[in-house]
Amino acid sequence: MTARRRIARLALASTLSLASLALTAAPASAHRFWLVPSATTLSGTGQTVSFDGAISNDLFNPDHVAMPLEILTIVKPDGSKGEMLNATKARHRSTFDVAIDQEGTWWIGVKREGYSGKFMLNGEEWRVGGRPRKGVKRVAGLDDIPAGATQVELVESLSTNGTFVTAGMPNDEAFAPSGKGLEIQPLTHPDELVSNEPGRFRFLIDGKPAAGVKVTAVPGSKQFRSSEMVTTVETDGEGIATIAWPTPGMYWIDAQAEDTNPAEPRAGKRRMGYTLTAEVVAP
Repeated sequence: MTARRRIARLALASTLSLASLALTAAPASAHRFWLVPSATTLSGTGQTVSFDGAISNDLFNPDHVAMPLEILTIVKPDGSKGEMLNATKARHRSTFDVAIDQEGTWWIGVKREGYSGKFMLNGEEWRVGGRPRKGVKRVAGLDDIPAGATQVELVESLSTNGTFVTAGMPNDEAFAPSGKGLEIQPLTHPDELVSNEPGRFRFLIDGKPAAGVKVTAVPGSKQFRSSEMVTTVETDGEGIATIAWPTPGMYWIDAQAEDTNPAEPRAGKRRMGYTLTAEVVAP
């Protein structure tokens, strides 16, 4: 790898590191990653939905930095990749459009996985991932750790953050589990949430129901309220979280879990997050 390519890779890793930190941030933290559509349900195809994305302190109010557009994925109802149109990245938020040309449920969001940590090489400590710091030697990821490294200590992070748009009849293709990390299996479709009806979601870890996962739901636009109105629940023995919605509006729903890494023996811990932006309508 040339020096120029190495520098470019480290720069990109730094950008993605900021996004990854926000993706796994708990609701009480300073900055949270969010993605909000202009509409969540459509009568059919032939329409365009606009999206705002940012990492901010106040949910759905861009007040920190824009979402990195290069990490975005759009998945159509049949599982094929969609296209981002009219993309713009400003100081505090990113915006883009998606032309809805297929009936069913679309997923729009970000999936990230990577490692952070440290190792020793020739008597010096090196860092894996993270943002550049003066005087600290660093590699971008797991594949860049030299063969002669010792005392390797790593943490794996797996994060999903996105939203759903349904045109016509909803379908479940967008929720097909990959079997890796923390995933959602809605029992109440995200585009069918009503404020006087509890929503039910099953959470999976590596494809199996995950008990004891902490799930937090926060309505947006705190600048118009005196408190965040946070709702926190835990999944039951079947991995199901039941959430009551105190008010209609756009919600940031966040689940966090940790375990030991089953695939990478050098990583003693695995941190997983799943975040969903969904609309809760009035009855």
